[in-house]
Amino acid sequence: MKTHLFGVWALLALILCPGASEEFFEVSVWPNQALVEFGQSLVVNCSTTCPDPGPSGIETFLKKTRVGKGPQWKEFLLEDVTENSILQCFFSCAGIQKDTSLGITVYQPPEQVILELQPAWVAVDEAFTVRCHVPRVAPLENLILTLLQGNQELHRKNFMSLAVASKRAEVIIHVRAQRENDRCSFSCRADLDLSLQGGRLFQGSSPIKIVRIFEFSQSPQIWVSSLLEVGMAETVSCEVARVFPAEEVIFRMFLEDQELSSFLSWEGDIARANATIQAMEAGDQELSCLASLGPIEQKTRKLVHSYRFPPPILELKESYPLAGTDINVTCSGHVLTSPIPPVRLQGAPDILVPGEPAWLLFTAMEEDDGRNFSCEASVEVQGQRLMKTTVIQLHVLYKPRLEESGCPGKQTWLEGMEHMLACIPKGNPAPALVCTWNGVVFDFEVPQKATQNHRGTYCCTATNQLGSVSKDIAVVVQGLDHGISSTIFVIITTALGVVVITIALYLSYRPCKMDRRRLLYRQKEDDEEEESQFAVQQEKSTTHIIDSHLVE
Repeated sequence: MKTHLFGVWALLALILCPGASEEFFEVSVWPNQALVEFGQSLVVNCSTTCPDPGPSGIETFLKKTRVGKGPQWKEFLLEDVTENSILQCFFSCAGIQKDTSLGITVYQPPEQVILELQPAWVAVDEAFTVRCHVPRVAPLENLILTLLQGNQELHRKNFMSLAVASKRAEVIIHVRAQRENDRCSFSCRADLDLSLQGGRLFQGSSPIKIVRIFEFSQSPQIWVSSLLEVGMAETVSCEVARVFPAEEVIFRMFLEDQELSSFLSWEGDIARANATIQAMEAGDQELSCLASLGPIEQKTRKLVHSYRFPPPILELKESYPLAGTDINVTCSGHVLTSPIPPVRLQGAPDILVPGEPAWLLFTAMEEDDGRNFSCEASVEVQGQRLMKTTVIQLHVLYKPRLEESGCPGKQTWLEGMEHMLACIPKGNPAPALVCTWNGVVFDFEVPQKATQNHRGTYCCTATNQLGSVSKDIAVVVQGLDHGISSTIFVIITTALGVVVITIALYLSYRPCKMDRRRLLYRQKEDDEEEESQFAVQQEKSTTHIIDSHLVE
């Protein structure tokens, strides 16, 4: 009600006093709060309450163009707005000028967020830098930068302070590297909040970056023999200890300028590369191993010596001589060994004169068949004594033989049990054996269940390329009951003898208070009596066994 009355009185005052209306006019601008993206345009409207305004316009250093006009307003287009500014809008009425201002805020969303890890590979216990910056963003005081490790927030920074706002939009932290940080992901998020200025929240994020943590404090070690024989394959190993991550170590191995093909393996904090080398020339050669992990590369070299040492030469005049043939065995060093080494021939006098062969002359006998001869040579290389041996086996050819040890002339079979005719011939080449029984070929390799019908004489003939030999074999078939009773008797007799001897020993050591001479005398009499009894029992047992065989 009061407001309505005030409006009525103001209207009467304007009617009665026309000049007073000019003194109470207002100037306004739209929008009352301007937020413009960098490089974009803005339309501004200036208006007044003056019924008959005089000169009017806007004052700004920005490029402006009037795009509209009315009795009490004017509209302007501001183009290419690139920085914050304050615009003045003015009107004059009855010689009196009034103005109002408009603050223009330019903003740039965080379109590009850059994250840097320096360095990308970090040694354990060393510090690395995580830096995030936004090249073009405004207004800076509305910005918040957040560093993340995975999903965990590491650090947050705002730019509300004017001192900070005048600097670059960046945040930097330093992190000490640990093994558990390996392959950790880092990212940065930028938040530009313009909600208080009538805008909205703008966000931007950097690409994820991975940090690599490593440990490589020891040089690689080469494991290989210092001596390499020309033409022989040798295994070489290159190893790095206390390295992390061991499975990512890269090895390159060289013998002089030749790169070797290697097989990689690792166990815990140890990485290893194995390769096979083969020297083709004698002399000193350089073996090198290059190990790298991330930005670190270390190289190790080792000198190896290659030598030639073929086995000595062992020669037989004839490898398959007939028994009774004279054989000459010669042992000599190989001509490719320089100087020619001294040699030693088994069974020959030691000469050990460099360059001189060793030899042995003998007559080959049947017992020499299968005899081995060895020729040994030795050289000294780089202070080490090396030895090589060549072995040859002699094969003596001789006629078949049927010896008693391998082919007994009398063989006893137990009736009802399985037996085979035992006859193994000797000879070289190995002779073939044929056995006949009653004019019929007998298969001696098949077990036979012995009966009384198997008794008799068998004829076995051994034959090879040098001749043949025959032998008669008498086979006796023993009855099962008789064989068992005889065996039991022998066992019982032996057991009784053992019991008697045990009792005698016990009596000879029994403690007593008798006179020592009397005790010794009685022990002597007891021993003689026991021996006499044992002899009688043994005689009876022997007589019984002989009678049994005679009966058969």
